Amino acid sequence: MISNHVTDRFFQTTALFLVALLFTMPGCSQTESKSESKSDGDDDFISLFNGKDLTGWIIPEGDGGHWRVVDGVIDYDALSEAPDDKNLWSEEEFGDFVLRLDWRITETPFVNHNARIIRPDGTYQRDASGEIISISVPDSDSGVYLRGSSKSQVNIWCWPVGSGEVWGYRTDPDMPPEVVAGVTPSVFADNHIGEWNTFEITMVGDLLTVELNGHIVIENAQLPGVDERGPIALQHHGRKVDGEWTSSPSLVQFRNIAIRRL
Repeated sequence: MISNHVTDRFFQTTALFLVALLFTMPGCSQTESKSESKSDGDDDFISLFNGKDLTGWIIPEGDGGHWRVVDGVIDYDALSEAPDDKNLWSEEEFGDFVLRLDWRITETPFVNHNARIIRPDGTYQRDASGEIISISVPDSDSGVYLRGSSKSQVNIWCWPVGSGEVWGYRTDPDMPPEVVAGVTPSVFADNHIGEWNTFEITMVGDLLTVELNGHIVIENAQLPGVDERGPIALQHHGRKVDGEWTSSPSLVQFRNIAIRRL
């Protein structure tokens, strides 16, 4: 008769063998499954910036080297010498998509004395006499043009309302109140000046959603009349006269730019 001790050892050994076999079978490791799922999703995104040069982008004619790649990021000093359009455009056009990119404002040497307090409905705060209140803020300004249009720009700036605002639609007097409110950020989600921020911008039809640093700031906002497709652009803003900035400059950097077509 086999002793209880031997029987117990047999069943313990068998159980350990089955457990080991189970976790070496394809698809049975939870860690492996999660990793594969994430990788599959990332594989759907196409990189728009190789971290080395501006391949895939249209450098403004006559730019003079102000749009450039420095230490693996797109760096802009807001001093493009191009006589016409100074923005950096993608060579490709896109329809419906999810766009991811990191951005940061590098410095704010200009003080904007005409910044505004934007209310949740997209209108400006007024004083007791009905006049729009202006405030002074250290400011730099850039953005991401969608589908080839400056009107459908997802804004990057230093105003109290935060980045993600769509200036062209919010300030259009012909837009209905629900559109104006829809393109106004619902939460301030910007990191501090000099720190990196992450946009995830989704366009489906004429509906826009913007996630900034993990917070939904614009959700299914309608952009009436937006083109069905077009390139994206990184925005130039600002002007220098006699060594002084006369408006908010786009002193910005970009990295990790990738897009997924929907």
